[in-house]
Amino acid sequence: MNIFVPLFTMHPSQSQETIVALATPPGQGAIAVIRLSGKKAFQILDAVFESKSKKKISEQKTHTLHFGQIKNKESLIDEVLVSVFRAPHSYSGDDTAEISCHGSSYIQQQLLDLFSSHGARLAQPGEFTQRAFLNGKLDLSQAEAVADLVASGSEAEHKLAMQQMRGGYSEEMKQLRDRLIHFASLIELELDFAEEDVQFADREQLTGLIDAISGRIDQLLHSFAMGNVIREGIPVAIAGKPNAGKSTLLNAILREERALVSDIPGTTRDTIEEKVVIDGIPFRFIDTAGIRESTDTVERMGVSRTFEKMAGASVIFYVFDPANEAAGALKHQQEELREKYPAAELKFICNKADLYQEAGLLEKYKDLTGLLILSAKESTHLDLIHNSLHEFVSAQKIDFHSTVITNARHAEALRNTLKALQDVREGITSGLTGDLLSIHLRSALHHLGSITGEIATDDLLKNIFSKFCIGK
Repeated sequence: MNIFVPLFTMHPSQSQETIVALATPPGQGAIAVIRLSGKKAFQILDAVFESKSKKKISEQKTHTLHFGQIKNKESLIDEVLVSVFRAPHSYSGDDTAEISCHGSSYIQQQLLDLFSSHGARLAQPGEFTQRAFLNGKLDLSQAEAVADLVASGSEAEHKLAMQQMRGGYSEEMKQLRDRLIHFASLIELELDFAEEDVQFADREQLTGLIDAISGRIDQLLHSFAMGNVIREGIPVAIAGKPNAGKSTLLNAILREERALVSDIPGTTRDTIEEKVVIDGIPFRFIDTAGIRESTDTVERMGVSRTFEKMAGASVIFYVFDPANEAAGALKHQQEELREKYPAAELKFICNKADLYQEAGLLEKYKDLTGLLILSAKESTHLDLIHNSLHEFVSAQKIDFHSTVITNARHAEALRNTLKALQDVREGITSGLTGDLLSIHLRSALHHLGSITGEIATDDLLKNIFSKFCIGK
């Protein structure tokens, strides 16, 4: 009987080599941690480490600490603290020891050389986490979340990485895949009884399942749009005409002289980007070239890039100088920008307010919606910028406790899954035979499985883990 068995699950052989690497950032510091993992980890330490208790590391229980000295023959290198983690109760799933030593660069290198001379190999980037995946300690999406967690620079990035690393997202993907496997196995079973023309898989139930899974994938893909920009920083374009104060505003937000400021129009020829964390959310502010007609080739290229950045921005701050802008012209400009960039949150910023009466500006530009009045030069009313961005994020209704997709690889796999499911649904409607439906179902299962690593290739793993830091 041709019972369906997943054909895409990979069972890679685990390396037997013992690996070693610095787990803390390279350079001098108070302490450093060296990670040693593999079958010979404890044997290597027995050869060079002398504990205060005189007991061998290979005889110690898991999750214990041991103080002592590491020597190269009779030469003392350092007094260290060794943490013991026995397989499978370690990060990588292998026997692992972490050696906390003094943070001298010289000591770190001496210890790495010593462990290498006793049979350890220097670890490749991400190799400890790769072993954790191969040993079943983490699935692939959780392993990728480890890298995101290490790289997180804001509260929002941290929350998204932690949510994925806990495994809720992985569990949901597995459940969706298991439900599809049930129907796929029934369709495969039908192929063994093709001559008898029987159906084990209820097509109506399968259609309902496909609709439910497709709906959930749509939700996940929708979350990717905001999840990805949070990971990279929500893009905020600062645009406007020359000398409106765009670069001054960027400097005020950053609280440093990042952009060159001059009274000469057209000073900014290219974009300047800086990441700022506001209320735990990363924003990527983009100072752009002033928008105007110009015969200068370089300036025209800068203006063209301005429009590109505005098109890719989630928020556009259009800065203007009230001395040079009539209310009617600005209202027309606002309508044009809303039509041209409908997906972006558009705010008009009346700059140089220190030179005018605020009440007069409010009256003059009363027809402008979303108007912010401030002085970038004097750094007054900059809280309006922060409040505006906070309102924008709140309007996105990001739930950090639910699944939010931040990984482009996962998003692509979900799009491919959705396409395969659409093919199955269309096939059911058109009366496609079971063997052809099975092909589309296998494709959907393949793409879903690639997210968590139930389906993986050596090239995929190499691509993912090569982006990790060494020692992780």
